[in-house]
Order: sequence, then structure tokens, then C-alpha cells
Amino acid sequence: MSTIIDPAILFFIFGVFAGLVRSNLEIPQPITRFLSLYLLMALGLKGGFALHQSGLTFAITTSLGIAIALACIIPLVSYYFLKTKLNALDSAAIAATYGSVSAVTFITATQYLNHVQIEYGGHMAAAMALMESPAIILAIFLANRAKSSMSQSKQPMKVGKLLHESFTDGAQLLLLGAMLIGIISGPDGQKVMAPFSVDLFKGMLAFFLLDMGLMSAKSFVDLKGKPRRLIVYAFIAPLCHSLFALLLCYLFKVELGNTILLMVLAASASYIAVPAVLRHALPEVSPALYMGMSLGITFPLNLIIGIPLYTQIAKLVMG
Repeated sequence: MSTIIDPAILFFIFGVFAGLVRSNLEIPQPITRFLSLYLLMALGLKGGFALHQSGLTFAITTSLGIAIALACIIPLVSYYFLKTKLNALDSAAIAATYGSVSAVTFITATQYLNHVQIEYGGHMAAAMALMESPAIILAIFLANRAKSSMSQSKQPMKVGKLLHESFTDGAQLLLLGAMLIGIISGPDGQKVMAPFSVDLFKGMLAFFLLDMGLMSAKSFVDLKGKPRRLIVYAFIAPLCHSLFALLLCYLFKVELGNTILLMVLAASASYIAVPAVLRHALPEVSPALYMGMSLGITFPLNLIIGIPLYTQIAKLVMG
């Protein structure tokens, strides 16, 4: 209940309600874009300031290594599992979506951990950035291989262009750049930027989640006519992925807060970075397929139920 009564989550639920009753409430696209960039910039600065204090330790390296492993294993397993039920291109698109991560889900999880007073490392923002691209690259590689085997005339997306789009995406680049600035500027920079990156953060997040609620309500419509197995997958996959992350964290003795965030990242699904690439790389696949699943089901599921659930499971297992 502490998650649901959080003002930011309540604004998300209100946005879903407004969308379902077909209200004309909407947030202009430029404002939505600004809010997403602000949240990533503030998150990057916070991570950079924390890394300036802690330095690069073995524990941090372990967490980042697990993040990369998750980003590679999850899309591969998802692709070959989905391929038993769907065609190769649809499987690749969904694998990329669920193998990549949701920055907003991660940011909301950090706010939840702050609320319940569970400490986590600032380097987890870097873990999120590292997890965004591998799933996209692997899924497009598998899709291009499938296209070649089917002898389609369409020219597959060149590897160089794919790598460039994945690693120079504006949002991801801003996150990494803000983190670097935080590391360089240290405590003095933290003090100067606090009114921008700390005081305004909660309000900006609530405003952005209002818009996400409106978008989620619209995405429910995209699920009409989709195979039932995909809807079930959108519910079940987050829990399975989070438990796999928990297993790795347990084996490598990762701290509780970092374990929870890795579980959240593994459970999340991309609805911004992946669609932007897939529209060019896999135009044969309708965006309604993977957007409806990720934004219509998985995103609200993680936001309202998933984050506190993963936290409780991690507490039981990690002690």
C-alpha cells in the first residue's frame, strides 16, 4: 500500500483512469520529452556523485557484470522460447523489448527504496545504461539471420548503423554524460545541483508518470486481437526474469538494494529505446505488438505490484 499511495504512483493510476474514460487530458510531446531527459540527467548526476565518493570497487564491478550478463542472456532465452510459438521476426522484436530496460521503472524503484530506507549504489544507473543496448543488438542479429534464411529481398540493417544507433541514443548518452559530470564535479557539484536534481525530482517524476498512465491506457487497445499467450507472457516474463536476476545476485552475494534494482531492471521492458530502433530495423513487425505488451501490461504491473513484490522476495532470500 505504501507504493500505491505514493503521489507519483497515484498520478500514474489517475493517468490510466483519464485515458480509459477517454478524457481529452494530454501532455504535449515536447514536455514529455523534456521530462524524460530531466529524469535521466538527474539520475545520472546522482549516480556520478555516489561513484565519486565510493570509487570503483569489486562489489560495483560485480553488479555491473551481472547487469551485462542479464542483458545478454534474457533476450536469447526469450527469443528461442517465443520462437516455438511465433515467427522469428515477432520473436526477435519481443525479445529485444523484454531484454532491454525501462528507465522510468528503474527511477520509480529508486524512489521506492529511498522511501523504505534501503540503501543502493549510485553505480546502478550505469548498470541500467549498460543493459539497454545488448538486447537490441542480439535481437536484430537474430532477426537478420532469420531474414537471410528466408531469403527475403529486403536488405538487413547494417551492423555499424545498428551499433551507432544503440550506443549513441540521446537519452542513454545524456545519462552517461551526466554521470561522468557527477564523478568529475564531486561534492561541490552535488551541492550546486541539489535544487535542480534533488528538490524538483519527485514532482517531475509524478508529472511524467501521469503521461505514462495516459499512454498505458491507450496501449490497452493495442492488445485487442493479440494471441492470448502473448498477454500471459507479458504477465509471467517479468517475474521469471527478476527471479533469474535474484539467483545471480544470491550466488555473487550482491547487496540487498542493488539486488532489488537488478531484479527490477531484469523484469522491466523497454518502450522508448527499442521501438525507436525496431521501427527501422524490423518494419515488418507492428509496433502495436511489443508496445501493447510492454506499456499496456508489463509497465503498470511492475510499477504498482512488481517493485514492492521484488523487494519482499529479495528480503526473504538475501536476508
